[in-house]
Amino acid sequence: MPLFGTNGVRGKLDVLCPSLAFSLCASFADGLPAGKVVLAHDMRVTSPMLHASAAAGLMAAGREVADIGLCSSPVAEFTLGAQRAAGLVIVTASHNPAEWNALKFVDSCGVAVSHERGDAIEKLALSGKFRQADWSKVGKIAACPGATAKHAEAVLKNVDAAKIRGRRLRVALDFGNGTSSLSSRVFESLGCEVIALNEKVDGTFPGRPSEPSEANTLKLCRKVKDVSADFGVAWDGDSDRVVFVDEKGRWIVGDKGFAISAAQACREKRSQKEKLIVTTVATSRCVEDMCAQLGGKTVYTAVGAPYLSEKMAELLPRAVSGGEEVGGIIWPDFSLAKDGIYAAAKIAQMVCERRLSEILSELPEYSNSKCKIEVAPAKKLAGLAAARKHAQGSGGKLNLVDGVRADFEDGWVIARASGTENVMRVFAEGRTQKYAQALMKEYEQAVRQAVS
Repeated sequence: MPLFGTNGVRGKLDVLCPSLAFSLCASFADGLPAGKVVLAHDMRVTSPMLHASAAAGLMAAGREVADIGLCSSPVAEFTLGAQRAAGLVIVTASHNPAEWNALKFVDSCGVAVSHERGDAIEKLALSGKFRQADWSKVGKIAACPGATAKHAEAVLKNVDAAKIRGRRLRVALDFGNGTSSLSSRVFESLGCEVIALNEKVDGTFPGRPSEPSEANTLKLCRKVKDVSADFGVAWDGDSDRVVFVDEKGRWIVGDKGFAISAAQACREKRSQKEKLIVTTVATSRCVEDMCAQLGGKTVYTAVGAPYLSEKMAELLPRAVSGGEEVGGIIWPDFSLAKDGIYAAAKIAQMVCERRLSEILSELPEYSNSKCKIEVAPAKKLAGLAAARKHAQGSGGKLNLVDGVRADFEDGWVIARASGTENVMRVFAEGRTQKYAQALMKEYEQAVRQAVS
């Protein structure tokens, strides 16, 4: 199976070992334009070790390394742009469990390296034929402290800080023992009363699992109600994913968190003639419907952060918002990164005018239904072909950007083959739960017949 997934190379230590990290980083450096490379890592137990190997690989390729150390992915990606560096390597496994780690690679334009672009890096690394500098020309590494503080300053400058300070919001923040805790001063500087959960940075995740799912954030939901907070926030380990809890203690699915952010972006860009919202084919239609009311048009991409940032970079300045269903939100005027810190500060700004529950009540309501089908790798194409044939026969509007998505008047369905597991997933959404369930079952049956 290929090393590169949708966003970098991810694996446990038996796969992503120090020698592989060295080779991958040397190979990544080989294809970059001239200039230094920014390097960062998260709080996982294996991160300092892999960080050292990554630094060695970059220096072996003759690169100067700007080491910003322990920080969140949003901070690292912001620093890449601020320093106009040639590239960025982040040692982080994002929302994965503690025993996992990963290398995320970002190019000089702020666009993460996708599976397709990573293929050349992977082949070069495994061949061992990557370029290495002469002993007298190896790169140097220099510590660059203060990256998190500089990112915080930029966040404060790009939101209506005076409005937020005037409201003195009470916010419950579940840092999940991750790197978002390093950015807590953002909310303190905005005059918020912060009720902190799992604030100790700890790569073993003692407070809760890293992914901020509904099941993993029940304590936050209760805390919001118990302390009468204006809203709650939870991040994953590297702070690129963010989810919210309204003042009633209700967890908000990632699609809806993105939808209210995208709608706000449309309002702020109301005078712009063309407003494009970039999202994945697995995102709820509530985003498209809500933004259409505000003059926005939705553009769909394949699932994965690199595809979002690639398309947004291509469509700037027409692209006003980007995001994905798992809680990734991009404000392109600030950064092409999924920035959970900045996204939360923007929500604070919105809540100054209306309660979060009121903002959510404006979103179109959809229900969904999902299933997973065990499929041998050789039969995945047959499953996709069956889904496509079924969609064509049922009159659905096809979208083949990633898997097979069919849109209908009252909902849509998608069938996708996993790139990391021997499974296919079918996901349907509809105006009613009954319709979504029926649509999912219909396509599940078509796929199962083709792969059995």
